[in-house]
Amino acid sequence: MHYVHALRAPRLCALALLAVATIAAPFVQAAAPKISGTPATTGTVGVSYSFKPSASDSDGNKLTFTVANKPGFAAFSATTGQLSGTPSAEHARTWSGIQICVSDGSSKVCLPSYSLVIKPNANKSPTITGSPATTGKVGTAYSFQPTAKDPEGKAVTLSIRNKPSWASFSTSTGKLSGTPTAAGVFSGIMITATDGVTNASLPTFSITVTGSSTTNTAPKISGTPTTTARVGAAYSFTPTASDANGDKLTFSVTNKPSWATFSTSSGQLYGTPSSTGTNSNITIAVSDGKASASLKAFSIVVSSGGSSTTGSASLSWTPPTKNTDGTTLTNLAGYKISYGTSSTNLSKTVQIANAGISSYVVDGLASGTWYFSIRAYTSVGTESSSSPVASKTIQ
Repeated sequence: MHYVHALRAPRLCALALLAVATIAAPFVQAAAPKISGTPATTGTVGVSYSFKPSASDSDGNKLTFTVANKPGFAAFSATTGQLSGTPSAEHARTWSGIQICVSDGSSKVCLPSYSLVIKPNANKSPTITGSPATTGKVGTAYSFQPTAKDPEGKAVTLSIRNKPSWASFSTSTGKLSGTPTAAGVFSGIMITATDGVTNASLPTFSITVTGSSTTNTAPKISGTPTTTARVGAAYSFTPTASDANGDKLTFSVTNKPSWATFSTSSGQLYGTPSSTGTNSNITIAVSDGKASASLKAFSIVVSSGGSSTTGSASLSWTPPTKNTDGTTLTNLAGYKISYGTSSTNLSKTVQIANAGISSYVVDGLASGTWYFSIRAYTSVGTESSSSPVASKTIQ
């Protein structure tokens, strides 16, 4: 009757012992990353320096690099450990205690610290000279070009820092040019020349632009028209006009003689009277689209008589589109025609303050041979060289 109970007791004890038994798992320590490499310990002003260590991690963990006592001219990558840069003359010194390390997030190992000696460069630096204008006006073209050269004949490249938004810059000539569109002070401008090894810079300068893009100055017009003419003889008069804001000018005339033609682009009044009479109260005006100005009203008295003792010469030309340095001409303002009775003494001058004109009639020329030359000018007063001399004989 008690046999069953005797068999079950040992099983209960065995199960109790099994329930409290535990097995301790072994501790596994992550392996530290590895880093190696031998950086160069010397460098030269103007010559690129670079060192990149080799690093690995057997556990495949992400590696992050750090550097201590980084040289002032160098950049450092936390993802690759690369130390690189090009030292300038002011960096010629010994940079001590440089040490590059790598970490896998739990362990960090480092290369031995080292010193980097940056030596001066025997290269002769380029030179750059020039005095830029420090003032400008809204609507008026600004231009400055320094002189840069290398004593060893190396090619010189130019760069600019803090270029005004309204200006363009040429890396081959260093020319800074443009037309300001708003008043303000444009500071910290620096133009630098480099021969690829060392560089030289102009002193930092500012351009103070005055005026307002909403302020308009009325155009100006001048000239003294001839007040007499002859039947059958050509008549011509062209005023001189200009606009301080550089606006496009349009001419108009009131009480134009019936025998005359008028140009709205140049203001020229010309023609050949066919009958005698007086043409009164002729007024020539010019407008920039916002304001206008006029010559004093005048009359032309046409009389009969013998054949004219004077003649005229029709001149035409092709407007320039480039500057002498090959850049695009953006501020052409007009032309100046010089003429006279000797090819070496062109003492008379006619100014045409309109860049869109490409022809002109010079009248009132006495019999004989007349010589002509033309040159273009910009809104800042720069003039081209004179064209070849042309001639016409008046019979």
